[in-house]
Amino acid sequence: MKNIIQYSDFDKLDLRVAKIINAQEIEGADKLLKITLDVGELGERTVAAGMKEWYKPEDLIGKTIVYLANLEPKKLRGVKSQGMIIAAGSDEAILLHPDRDVEVGDIVR
Repeated sequence: MKNIIQYSDFDKLDLRVAKIINAQEIEGADKLLKITLDVGELGERTVAAGMKEWYKPEDLIGKTIVYLANLEPKKLRGVKSQGMIIAAGSDEAILLHPDRDVEVGDIVR
């Protein structure tokens, strides 16, 4: 387990439900995919995600996922990554998704 954090630290995270509306390979990148998300009231966001080893871009489109919206943007392989897609797994990236229908942009609690 990592370091124990205070609730106030967790409360800083803006986790949202998002839908993948586009995904494509990034030229020259071995692990990264450029993924465009619909995040409801937050609009569209772009993320460079290290999922190329486990997901084909066309298989990601339409998936509803969990997204960290307020991570500081960072440029990766020429793509301005605006957050992070939340995944699980020690040997592979397994996308986390709601088990029922929820609105795109809903806050994850």
